[in-house]
Parts: sequence; C-alpha cells; structure tokens
Amino acid sequence: MKDAFGTPQSLLVLGGTSEIGLATARRLVGRRTRTVWLAGRLSPALERAASGLRELGADVRTVAFDALDPESHEENLGKVFAEGDIDMVLLAFGILGDQARDEDDPLAAVRVAQTNYTGAVSAGLICARALQSQGHGSLVVLSSVAGERARRSNFIYGSSKAGLDAFSQGLGDALYGTGVHVMVVRPGFVRSKMTAGLEEAPMATTPEAVAEAVETGLRRRSETVWVPGALRVVMSALRHVPRQVFRRLPL
Repeated sequence: MKDAFGTPQSLLVLGGTSEIGLATARRLVGRRTRTVWLAGRLSPALERAASGLRELGADVRTVAFDALDPESHEENLGKVFAEGDIDMVLLAFGILGDQARDEDDPLAAVRVAQTNYTGAVSAGLICARALQSQGHGSLVVLSSVAGERARRSNFIYGSSKAGLDAFSQGLGDALYGTGVHVMVVRPGFVRSKMTAGLEEAPMATTPEAVAEAVETGLRRRSETVWVPGALRVVMSALRHVPRQVFRRLPL
C-alpha cells in the first residue's frame, strides 16, 4: 500500500531498461519504495538495471516481457501479481522508429505501432484487471506530446502515441471509482539514448525531470501530467491551428 506521502511500496516497470522508467524507480526507491519488478527482455542490460536499484537498497526482481508477444503477457505478468500486491505499474516501454525509413518499410512502421500501442493495450488491460482485483493501485502510462497532433516529421510514432493516450484516458474512465488510479504522462522531447542524434526540440526535458513530475502527479492524484508543464498551453494552441497553416510549420 502507499504510505502517507503517496509513495508506492511496490512498483512494476514495464520496460525495465527504459531511462525514464529507471529514473522514476530510483526516485521512488529514494523515498519509500521497497520492492521493484523490472519487466523486459531478459538481457545483460536488464540485469544491470536491476543491480543498480539493488545498490540503492531495493528488493529488485526481473520478469520476461516482450511488447511484441502479447500472447505471453497474461502468464508473465501474472507471475508478478501472484507474488503480492503491486501499488504502482509504470508503462514505460516504446520505440521511436525512423520516420523516413518506416515510410518506405510498412513492416517497420507496423512494428512501431505494435510496440507502442498494441503491446500497451494488452499489458495495460492485464495490469488494470490485476490492480482492480486487489482493490488499489496506480497505472502510470508514458504517453507523449507527439500524440496530441500528428506532425509530418514523426506521424507514425505520433499516431501510435495518440492511440495509447486515448486508450489510457478511456481506461481511466472505466476504472474510476474502483480504487485504481490511471495517470497519463505527456513528456515533450526527452534527452535520452532514444533521441540521441536528433535535433533537440524547444522545452526539452530529462528522464529525471519526468520522474519528478510522475512523483508529484501521484501525490496529487493527477489524471494528466505534462512535462514540462508549460507544454499544456503550447499544445492547446497548436491543436487549434488550421491544418493548412500547421502543415507549413517547421515541426
């Protein structure tokens, strides 16, 4: 159960090598989180991530998880919840893809969509059902401002995040009043390995800043969190720009 400060005692990170996921785990372990499950493809990278959190004093376990293999989700994630209640699930997996390449390779584009959306629908529903069964918990979903309005430069990625965002909002409405809290987090450009080499967008942020925003949102029981917060105003304006004008913007 969460303590008086809203800090989860147990955490499941879907996407166990995600920089944002691990930054969030480190921050919460630095508070009062004691048990962390890292779900991802079993690899040396996942073990290194687990070891790093163990050094901070957490009881860390790993479980196999592949977004592109939804048929395995029920069994593998069921193992986690069978070990005890989970106070918070952080859905942190996703891929950016390569827009130019993916436009020429529909199968590559489909992989982006299946990872970011289809895999998240499967995992999200399974975890939501488990949280509802235990009667409490938070499901935190890492969406993106890219999902607010499709841009020419990354509409494949943006469309997958738009689907994830809409799904998560609807799931939150479906779970309202059950004791399960769904929070959608919409970061802007995050400086990370995934975005290395890309031109940095205005108001860029860091995994650590996103982690701080997640913690604050949990404490406030927020339903939507923007990182940085000023992006809420910016995207509200961009959402209403006429399409003929929007397509000419250098976005």
